[in-house]
Amino acid sequence: MICPCEKKGETSVVDSRPTEDGTAIRRRRMCVCGERFTTFERIQFRELMVVKKNGRKSPFDRDKLSKSIYIALKKRPIDTGTAEKFISKVSRALEELGQSEISTSTIGTMVMEGLKELDPVAYVRFASVYRNFREEQDFVQFVDKIDVFKKK
Repeated sequence: MICPCEKKGETSVVDSRPTEDGTAIRRRRMCVCGERFTTFERIQFRELMVVKKNGRKSPFDRDKLSKSIYIALKKRPIDTGTAEKFISKVSRALEELGQSEISTSTIGTMVMEGLKELDPVAYVRFASVYRNFREEQDFVQFVDKIDVFKKK
């Protein structure tokens, strides 16, 4: 494994343990320079291709999915462990579809459904980008259609 500081491959594993959901192994590593960092080892069932709206295809990137979810969850009361479990759950669900090509709309819908349960504000944030809201009225119409903010 290459050290992120020195950009050399002289590192050793200090500690290994499974993640909470058991879908990955978390490894603490140390470089000869003394720098410590964490890596994750996950099972990759098959190479998933994402089909974009314009028809272009690109490999599924878990990090890209993770970034978009973390942006939606920014400054929300969701801890990193819960967010990582959610990201793993979405990734696994995509792999379990058994398809080698998955549309961006399938991914977006899956993330939105999960965020709706996890955090209503993050759900609306993600939807605003995913559904390409242009003006205030788009938000109002969307929030009026959903029931996550209605008092029970």
